[in-house]
Amino acid sequence: MQGPASERTSVEKLRSRRRAQVLIVGGGINGVGTFRDLALQGVDVVLVERGDYCQGASGASSHMIHGGIRYLENGEFRLVQESVVERNRLLRIAPHYVKPLQTTIPIFSTFSGVLSAPLRFLTHKQQGKPKERGAFLIKLGLSLYDFFSRDGGTVPRHQFRGRKKALAELPRLHPGIKYTATYFDASVHNPERLTLDVLQDGEKAGLAGAGQARASNYVSLVSLKEAAGTGGGSTVELRDELTGEVFDFTADVIVNTTGAWVDLTNEAMGAASAFMGGTKGSHIVLDHPELLKACNGGEIFFEHTDGRIVLIYPMGDRVLVGTTDVFADMAEDAVCTEAEIDYFIDLIGHVFPDVSVDRGQIVYSFSGVRPLPKNDATQPGFVSRDYRIERRTAARDGAAGGAVVLSLVGGKWTTFRALSEHMTNDVLTELGMERKTSTAKLAIGGGADFPDTEEGIQRWIKAHMSADRDADRATLLLTRYGTRAEDVIAYLDLAPDRLLRSTRELSVRELEFMAENEQIGHLIDVLIRRTSLAFRGLVTGELLNEVSEILSGPLGWDAARRASEITHAQEVLQRFHGVTVDSLVA
Repeated sequence: MQGPASERTSVEKLRSRRRAQVLIVGGGINGVGTFRDLALQGVDVVLVERGDYCQGASGASSHMIHGGIRYLENGEFRLVQESVVERNRLLRIAPHYVKPLQTTIPIFSTFSGVLSAPLRFLTHKQQGKPKERGAFLIKLGLSLYDFFSRDGGTVPRHQFRGRKKALAELPRLHPGIKYTATYFDASVHNPERLTLDVLQDGEKAGLAGAGQARASNYVSLVSLKEAAGTGGGSTVELRDELTGEVFDFTADVIVNTTGAWVDLTNEAMGAASAFMGGTKGSHIVLDHPELLKACNGGEIFFEHTDGRIVLIYPMGDRVLVGTTDVFADMAEDAVCTEAEIDYFIDLIGHVFPDVSVDRGQIVYSFSGVRPLPKNDATQPGFVSRDYRIERRTAARDGAAGGAVVLSLVGGKWTTFRALSEHMTNDVLTELGMERKTSTAKLAIGGGADFPDTEEGIQRWIKAHMSADRDADRATLLLTRYGTRAEDVIAYLDLAPDRLLRSTRELSVRELEFMAENEQIGHLIDVLIRRTSLAFRGLVTGELLNEVSEILSGPLGWDAARRASEITHAQEVLQRFHGVTVDSLVA
């Protein structure tokens, strides 16, 4: 069982090793995906993340797994093709978290934008006032999109509907529409848990294979110290962010997957770079049954009046609305501003004019910085979403030798598996090793043997019910963990258990399981990234108090630490997510 922060098992394993073939810095989905792939090849690999896994841009996405239809007008055909192939793959290998998403585009004109689109394609700039994309352009784009998807067979082709049929299906849509176009992409409702699944797959592969694979959150890279001498590689200084302890670690290859912070990480290693030029994207989450019903179970994806492509779609019993796209100031916190909230309320009215929305229905907001390449001459919406890998040798003050540093520039959720494969191949080349296995058809975590029909899901639920576990509880565990829920249930059944007083979505034993198996560093990790309680606006003072009390045992928190964790959680929710939790229950 995980002990106090000063005795974190994950850090102790790094300190005792001191060296690995590969050190990955950054625990977003691309770093974690590369960790998994390298571990499967038998590489001795370590990953460190300065915060919690999936805490940065990976946890602030639009929760979509998509081919990027709008990238077509940027000319990014390679990226679109790779994206639709990877979308189809993730539907197969991660079916517990990645689900088909019906997407509808409301269209208000027929030929609008036909003349301006070629210029936008060639210059990657919006000339003058945005010209709305009409049915002709959207039909052309969706036909291309279907073409790129042709070999997957996972999602249906697009359909066009006239006004009458469109309004019959979505009666709350703006009555001025002329058509709708419907196609399928996919969504990921639990990106944080999918990231954790990928990470745990990597650690499991390390234990089973010839190499080793260890990871720790709340560990940062402080600086590059020196070349490692005759043994090769370089030594960096790492810091445990929970205790302040500093220790050295040596690696032959360093992989920098710190997203929008890539340049700052390279600077810490003595070689400042200027690769990144990220943009900020914000979202709000609404508890709004009327808007939820208006969406009719599908995403509404459309062009707002400023030319920005935006979205509205249901996520369980909530509605997600996003996103903005403005150049980010890395010196400031990425938070959803009041102006962005005004923008979101306005865009909802653009397509659902008789659905009233106000700030009181917002239960959560979030914002992140996209890890995009620097391009001063390009407007934010046209900055490439593709990725590249930059190579250099780590050497301070002009010294010879040192580890090879591979920096990831760009990358998106949908392509993380392919990107990780690309990065892994580059690392293998540096190490003089060959690939042993592919991840293209390898199920991720709780996606293995996940029921592929509703009947199969119901059979699984019934088989895992008990006197103390009803259908709702079994369903929640399957939703949260996929088929890994079987391991969780086995743990729960080893001792008496009870649901929390403050929520029926967690039990005492489940929290103890998370503390023992999922590297909980702070109370907020449970609320935002191990569950969806914060996302859905379900955090209360009673919940903070009860969860912190239960975690204090396995995590070794004394009364002072427990109080600081509650305060920290309140501050994070208020500062970054617009959520105020005032009262506490003694």
